[in-house]
Amino acid sequence: MPSSDSLQLAAAWYRMLTPEQQARVERDVSMHQVAAGTIVERKGEPAQCWIGVLSGLIKVSVGNADGKLASLTGVPAGGWIGEGTLLKREIRKYDVVALRDSVVARLPAPTFEWLLDTSIAFNRFLLDQLNERVAQFIGKAENDRLLDPDARVARCLAELFNPLLYPGMGMRLAITQEELGYLARVSRQRANQALRTLEQAGLLQAEYGAVRVLDLEGLKRYGQ
Repeated sequence: MPSSDSLQLAAAWYRMLTPEQQARVERDVSMHQVAAGTIVERKGEPAQCWIGVLSGLIKVSVGNADGKLASLTGVPAGGWIGEGTLLKREIRKYDVVALRDSVVARLPAPTFEWLLDTSIAFNRFLLDQLNERVAQFIGKAENDRLLDPDARVARCLAELFNPLLYPGMGMRLAITQEELGYLARVSRQRANQALRTLEQAGLLQAEYGAVRVLDLEGLKRYGQ
C-alpha cells in the first residue's frame, strides 16, 4: 500500500482532502517504478487513471504514422496529467513516456470521479490546474512560432518550474541536456549552448545533470 508520506510530498491536492477521502486514495492509488524510455500510458487506449509523478521526469508526446514525434510538455515530480481525458471519458490522445527512471502513481478513474463528487477543494484544484494548463499550451504554441532556440529553452524551463502545476519542487530540477532538448525540441548541443547563454545572463546555474533556477520571472520573459 502506498504511504501517506509519499502522497503528502508529491500531491498537493491530497493535502486538501478529508481523512476519509485520503484513506480511499491511499487504498486505491498504485505506484510503479518505470525505467527511462518506458511508455507509461499509450495513445489510443482508454483512459483509466489519473497519472502522477512522484519522482523523476516524464514527457507527453504525440506521433504520426511516418514516425514523426513531437513532445508537448514535460511533467516533473509533483505533477499530475490526464484529467482532461478522464473528464471527457475518451481515449488517450498522447503517449506518456518516462524520460528518466521515475516513480509514477495511477489513481483509478472511479476514485477520481468520486473525489469530484465529494470534494469541493479537489474540484477547485482541478479548475486551477486546467486553467494553468490551457495557458501553458497557448504559450507553447506562441513560443514555438516566434522565439529563437535560446528563448525556447528558457520558456521550457520556466514551464517545468510552474508552482501551480508542480508545487513544492523547489528551484532545482534534475534534468540532462538531452532531456531538455527533447522537451524544447532542440538538439542536445543546442540545449547546452542555450544553458550557457542563460547562465551568463544570471537566470540559472547549470549543474551536472541538473539546473538550478536563479530568476524564474527572467526565464519567463526571456526573448521578449
